Amino acid sequence: MIGLGQHQKEDKGVFRVATYNLENYLDGTSRKGCVKSTESKAKIRECIRAITPDVIALQEIGSADTLQELRASLASERLEFPHWEYLAGADENLHIAILSKFPFAARLLHTEDGYALNGSKYRVRRGFAEMDVRVNPMFSFTLFAAHLKSKNEDAEADASALRLEEARLLRGKMETRLKETPDARILVCGDFNDTEDSGVVRAIAGSGKGRLIDTRPVDKAGTVAWTNYYEEKDRYERIDYVFMSPAMAGCWLPEKSGVFELPDWRLASDHRPVVAAFASR
Repeated sequence: MIGLGQHQKEDKGVFRVATYNLENYLDGTSRKGCVKSTESKAKIRECIRAITPDVIALQEIGSADTLQELRASLASERLEFPHWEYLAGADENLHIAILSKFPFAARLLHTEDGYALNGSKYRVRRGFAEMDVRVNPMFSFTLFAAHLKSKNEDAEADASALRLEEARLLRGKMETRLKETPDARILVCGDFNDTEDSGVVRAIAGSGKGRLIDTRPVDKAGTVAWTNYYEEKDRYERIDYVFMSPAMAGCWLPEKSGVFELPDWRLASDHRPVVAAFASR
């Protein structure tokens, strides 16, 4: 588990990728009827500053204006992300965003993917971001960012069945990359809204030579750490992940990776961020 301030000293040749569900980072324009408080926003920025990620995937960001407000606020606190992407899918309130210190060599925003289930057609609600990130002239990787269907039941279908179909679509996009380039460096991260023993997470991981490797963030006792407090069920779960292809795993630094530990974390979000560090060799 990563403690506060552990990343303050820069490590030459090391970069960090994080994923963080911000829990309804919304403003007054949202139809959801809730606005992120000033105190909660400040705690989120404190957390991001302490992690000092080079790339961070965000879930549950509201309007494009809320993303720019967050970027500007971080910049005023001496943490700048000159490169960014905002993905608005079918969900009218909650969206995906990526902030990066590194430029994007290419970007694909998948917002129109759909599938059929029990005779009905559905659209992936939040889409998938597929970004080629250039760390330096000799090192790049592909980042997939996702926020899968929530546990909230759909009026017409089982939530877990919908989530599984989204997971299969996401896996298909990674398989396309791996078929083209078997040794591709790939990260897939985000809120998968399911536990590691679920069919959803297994579908994303895949099998065989293209099986993705779970960074499995641990706590101080060496136990795999939870990432989310599920208030409705009053339980702690691990539903946020950073998975990597075998080629990317060769650069992974597990001792510098984990779930980020921040005092009073719940003021920021019901999720804790997951951080994975890599050597750019």
